[in-house]
Amino acid sequence: MRLRLPRWAAVTAALTVLAGAGTWTAVASDDPPPVHRADRTLDVDGVRLDTSYFTGDDDGRRPAVLLGHGFGGSKDDVRAQAEGLAREGYAVLTWSARGFGASTGEIGLNDPEHEVRDVSRLIDWLADRPEVLLDKAGDPRVGVSGASYGGAISLLAAGHDPRVDAIAPRITYWNLADALFPDGVFKKLWAGIFFSAGNGAGEAIRPGAGDGPGTGDAPGAGDGSATGGASAGGGATDTATDTATVTGKAPAGSGSAPAKPPACGRFTAELCSLYQRVAVAGKPDGAARALLEARSPSAVGDRIKVPALLVQGQSDSLFTLAQSDAMARTLAANGAPVAVDWTSGGHDGGDQEAERVERRVGAWFDRWLKKDASADTGPAFRVSRTGGVDSTNGRATTRAATADRYPGLASGTTDVPLDGAPRTFANPPGGAPPAVSAVPGLGGGLSGLSSLGVGLSLDFPGQHARFDAKPQTGALRITGAPTVRVKVTSTAADGSAVLFAKVYDVGPDGRQQVLPAQLVAPVRVEDARNGRSVTLTLPAIDHEVEAGHRLRLVVAATDLGYASLAAPAAYTVAVEGPLTVPTAPGLTTRAAALPWWVWGLPLIGLAVAAVLLLTARRRTAAPAPDPELAAVPLVITGLSKKYKGGERYSVKDLSFRVEQGQVLGLLGPNGAGKTTTLRMLMGLIAPDEGEIRVFGQAIRPGAPVLSRVGAFVEGAGFLPHLSGRENLDLYWKATGRPAGDAHVDEALRIANLGGALERAVRTYSQGMRQRLALAQAMLGLPDLLILDEPTNGLDPPQIREMREVMIRYAAGGRTVIVSSHLLAEVEQSCTHLVVMDRGQLVQAGPVAEITGSGDTLLVTLAERTPDGAPLPVLPDALVEKIGALPGVGSAARTDAGLLVRLDGADATALIGELVRLDVPLTGVGPHRRLEDAFLTLIGGGAA
Repeated sequence: MRLRLPRWAAVTAALTVLAGAGTWTAVASDDPPPVHRADRTLDVDGVRLDTSYFTGDDDGRRPAVLLGHGFGGSKDDVRAQAEGLAREGYAVLTWSARGFGASTGEIGLNDPEHEVRDVSRLIDWLADRPEVLLDKAGDPRVGVSGASYGGAISLLAAGHDPRVDAIAPRITYWNLADALFPDGVFKKLWAGIFFSAGNGAGEAIRPGAGDGPGTGDAPGAGDGSATGGASAGGGATDTATDTATVTGKAPAGSGSAPAKPPACGRFTAELCSLYQRVAVAGKPDGAARALLEARSPSAVGDRIKVPALLVQGQSDSLFTLAQSDAMARTLAANGAPVAVDWTSGGHDGGDQEAERVERRVGAWFDRWLKKDASADTGPAFRVSRTGGVDSTNGRATTRAATADRYPGLASGTTDVPLDGAPRTFANPPGGAPPAVSAVPGLGGGLSGLSSLGVGLSLDFPGQHARFDAKPQTGALRITGAPTVRVKVTSTAADGSAVLFAKVYDVGPDGRQQVLPAQLVAPVRVEDARNGRSVTLTLPAIDHEVEAGHRLRLVVAATDLGYASLAAPAAYTVAVEGPLTVPTAPGLTTRAAALPWWVWGLPLIGLAVAAVLLLTARRRTAAPAPDPELAAVPLVITGLSKKYKGGERYSVKDLSFRVEQGQVLGLLGPNGAGKTTTLRMLMGLIAPDEGEIRVFGQAIRPGAPVLSRVGAFVEGAGFLPHLSGRENLDLYWKATGRPAGDAHVDEALRIANLGGALERAVRTYSQGMRQRLALAQAMLGLPDLLILDEPTNGLDPPQIREMREVMIRYAAGGRTVIVSSHLLAEVEQSCTHLVVMDRGQLVQAGPVAEITGSGDTLLVTLAERTPDGAPLPVLPDALVEKIGALPGVGSAARTDAGLLVRLDGADATALIGELVRLDVPLTGVGPHRRLEDAFLTLIGGGAA
């Protein structure tokens, strides 16, 4: 394997393989095709970059995609998206940026001399991969995408490396100085959050309130972080590991690094000094702005000329829509194809629309990397609008408005007069108490619900001025950034003022007010002793003001997220003109020209009649209950299921029985059919052949007996701002069953959550979330509890607690089925086992019987000859020959010797055959470990 260094880098390099690459062997998966993953550590100029490379089973060369992660995260955060793109025919490379994850080095905030140069090194590596499509020698066809920190690196890579062919940056910045120092005001809360994250180099801070997919940078206990394992869609991922070194000279002009100030964590010394200097002063200086601007995409904006899909969040006080607007205008002026997508969520929470956005990113790359002219890349401009609340999960629903061109932030303006009498208010000493607008991580995604009249904001009396418009006679849709001209007078010693402007939607009662997207626009005004006129550009929003509501301009002296003036002062503000509101008239919202019921009711009537007819026939055809099995939790007979569209079986002729009080472990390697079996058991998919009976009743989708089944599959989605108990109550209400049937206290006692039940879920550890999910599955005390990988992501103490929960639950006479890869845990917690391989039953029975079965023998081997000479390891050919002996089911090597599963032969006959084959055995006896039994049962495959 070779790694080509950048042609422009004045370095000498040698690539040394430090650890051999593992073999790539695709294994069958229950649903999607497999993905191959190779983990490599690249040593670049003394910095070790942790990377993963994903490919599917496609033949021939394919385009490549680089996926970056958010600030504080790692390559694992984008694994699911990488697997999805690999299945769609891309070679995908992910990496942990310097200072994050398992990568070493210091955080340089996408320094062109370090982080950006690292990306060019990765592109060089892709150019040498035989499966990657090349435009010319050393130039792979490559796209770059990522969210926030990773989104900025995609823009910077396109500006610095001409080999980048397309980009899809998400919720990111164009000018980092403008983002953190807007209009000369220090965004202290966000800056502090990021400095703390880099200081500790801890887990990723993600889109707020846990609603996001784990691809961004906002704080909150995100549920959606991809931390390894197969993607949500299923499908096996096999892994190879490789460690390599790229050595060379340090970049030109690097010199010796300055001494670090204390408590810098992984930040470079210059960034640490910048933060400490600005945080103490409370405002940025010229050197700070210059440093951040030099590391921003705007510094190379005139060189970014590739197709760009710009995805920005409306609920985002960190990187506002103004950042993507600057991107769009610059790139379009360069002649590049550009599409702009405003999602509902952002760094402050809300719906991140991850699935839709990732589909659109894939289509964008299909068009510009695969050159597929038929790929639907979507409209030039799309904005998600709140359309109500989904009663099943409490989240806002969205609908799209689109346009065939990006309208910018000032299209189709209309003037809204404001009462303009001057108002005087105070800046309190020290800027406290501060007003509240957006609170990163604490808004709970409320910014995305502002159009529904939900929000969080606070302005203290005497610290703000407000100017009202008259009530709207008709609905007014604002799409863009409103502006207003005001005159500011300050009594501060230097005549300066720091103000925060925002526009509220005020209800008919004049008191209820909502701040759209929870956003505020800061502004620093100099030389205002005698009054100074300034134009305030308010935050860009997409918000509808209903008829009867009015707009209210508020100008405050403080805001929690920003640094205000420390000295007390009085400010006087007067409006000098109307509030100019953009309406983007070219936008069209997806809606039928006629009310849907005009044409839809007749069709719905026919559809309902057809469904009733079909379901009635199905109910009639369903097998009658078997009274002899009424007390048996589960009987599976002759169960088979083929892969979609193929002749291969994912489950074939499977039969086993589970009795009351058992904790049954369902074991098997990847692709054994475990997940498919559980899905059929829960009525999610129908078998092709055979049947499943739960307490004597045949399982069908929606079968009444499923009310006696509880399931924990791939975790549970909780509302992070609610307490654990409130989440459980909300879930049970959604089932429509009587509250008395929930048995909440019993489920909580078994789950052992204690006082944590009254805390917000966003404060929970992973182990607590898992136990809460188990408690939810146990509501109603179902007689049969199904757990699929319940210990994923838990540490050893948490795993032990989960084991005790399962044992306690079954102790009451109920039954538990658990699918897990942790064989030691299964051995300690399960009473019975079902072992599957390649969709078929291998063995079933009590754990003690399987681990201590006389049918599986441990053959211990001599390590030296009688004269002391070392003996070689048994060759693979000899192990295979032993496994093929008459009466032998399989043979597999272990650290203790050789495991042999008998299939008709006895121990005496086996010993004779081993002696005949010159196997240096020292003993033969039954084994006692589940891991050994498992390996022999499946012939040495991986769990």
